[in-house]
Amino acid sequence: MEPLVKVELKNGTICQVALEALDVLLVHNEIVRFERSGGWAVVGRDPLRNREKGTVYSIPERRH
Repeated sequence: MEPLVKVELKNGTICQVALEALDVLLVHNEIVRFERSGGWAVVGRDPLRNREKGTVYSIPERRH
């Protein structure tokens, strides 16, 4: 079973998501914060994953 991460979405909902879903939600700027082993990481304040190393799932652009 894939590990789950607790996240707080922009609408205030707190839920648990798979790591791949965390990446997608981060790319789409849908997360306010997520829980790490050391506590909550706030998006825009705390360091996040290095997207240049390919650790964040990318979705092809569909708008043309």
